[in-house]
Amino acid sequence: MQWPAFIVFVILFLLVTVLGFVAARWRRGDLTLLDEWGLAGRRFGTIVTWFLLGGDLYTAYTFIAVPATMFGSGATGFFAVPYTIIVYPLVFMVMPRLWAVAKKYGYVTVADFVRGRYGSHGLALAVAVTGILATMPYIALQLVGMKTVLEAMGLGGEWPIIVAFIILAVYTYTSGLRAPAMIAIVKDLLIYITVIAAVIIIPIKLGGFANIFHLAQQGLAARPKPGAFVIGPKAYTAYATLALGSALALFLYPHSLTGVFSASSGKVIRRNAALLPAYSFVLGIIALLGYMAIAAGVHPKTNNGAVPLLFLKEFPNWFAGVAFAAIGIGALVPAAIMSIAAANLFTRNIYREYIKKDCTPQHESSVAKFVSLVVKVGALLFVVAMPGEFAINLQLLGGIWIMQTLPTIIIGLYTRWLHRWALLIGWAIGMLTGTWMEASLHFQGSTYTITWLGNLSGYAAVWALVVNLVVTVVLSAVFNALGVSKGTDSTRPVDYNDSTVGVQA
Repeated sequence: MQWPAFIVFVILFLLVTVLGFVAARWRRGDLTLLDEWGLAGRRFGTIVTWFLLGGDLYTAYTFIAVPATMFGSGATGFFAVPYTIIVYPLVFMVMPRLWAVAKKYGYVTVADFVRGRYGSHGLALAVAVTGILATMPYIALQLVGMKTVLEAMGLGGEWPIIVAFIILAVYTYTSGLRAPAMIAIVKDLLIYITVIAAVIIIPIKLGGFANIFHLAQQGLAARPKPGAFVIGPKAYTAYATLALGSALALFLYPHSLTGVFSASSGKVIRRNAALLPAYSFVLGIIALLGYMAIAAGVHPKTNNGAVPLLFLKEFPNWFAGVAFAAIGIGALVPAAIMSIAAANLFTRNIYREYIKKDCTPQHESSVAKFVSLVVKVGALLFVVAMPGEFAINLQLLGGIWIMQTLPTIIIGLYTRWLHRWALLIGWAIGMLTGTWMEASLHFQGSTYTITWLGNLSGYAAVWALVVNLVVTVVLSAVFNALGVSKGTDSTRPVDYNDSTVGVQA
């Protein structure tokens, strides 16, 4: 048992628990309304949104998994850095348009937008179900990250993680999106402190970066399945499609879009698209922790344990507790936002649409709060009852699935030429194609090789999206030529201009 680390961890965990309950009074609103509970009244400015999106996108599993990939396989894991560089220009261009139309019509979820844009219940349901399916294993992965940290401190069994998520469930139920937004400030500060300490202290103790890279190269080459210190030409396509596909998928996830919808204006989103690359710099250092772990000679039971063991070996025990708290709290923030996002989708686009169409706003909010608890319990069962690898493998599917909503959402922000039935059929074929590719890999990876293109390897989500787009475009041309009804678009072109909508930040 690592007592100094554990005591520091508990103190910081109790601090964020208090903040979670206090958040109900922060920027006070009527939490019996879904817009207030699930989106904090859409009043977050630049600073709060920066911390919220940072806490939402850079999760505990990022802190564990990216360096674990570097530790186990080498440079392939570094794809996470270019993809976060690619994504923010896309956010700068696209997301203010989505924010504007959502603000104008009171859309709480992206499926609300799809329903209004295409006049299609089926397409909106497909987007909602895809979002929920992709989010569940993502929440479970936050628990995997927290479990790894708890085990490093000597806390075995399932009860510590159950206690932590009971606390999370209670203050999320009470405070809604305000809780993770407030806690994200503490989480991000702890991560920056940890990363700054790591980039200064660990290289000094290990003889500098030149020695770290030398030892990492030797260590990777000596593995039973050698890792690549620098990726070779055969891996270029896989690396590039992983980066591009991950960038395209990131802001299609419901939790990312919840952060966008909660902003007070389109200008806030643009400022954050310019400021958030600061996290990409931090992520680059986090990735290098995998090489530092090789150089330090740690021997974890699984690759996921590399960073916690590195911290215990190279940091004073009490400061390792600070680092573990950063990772643990980094699990709570995105898990809370993800559960809220999934609850919003179920309540607004399934429950109100198909089960109780006449529900009051207060009843709608109550259902969302209850569903957020159910989602957390479901994610907890993933970790308690099933191997952690199961959640990881499902998350690979989640990335493939969420990519199939891109034509409907992103292209739909700019044009209505794509036909609603073509989009639905393209989505279904893309889902089946991506799932088949992942199944053929036995759910052990996400890079699929197309043999008839000269053994071209790439991210399965990208290949499935290409199939989706081809089907959608061809069928749209056919349906439009036949005069098949495209549905009623309840939005207008001016609604997508954020300078004409909402309160300026």
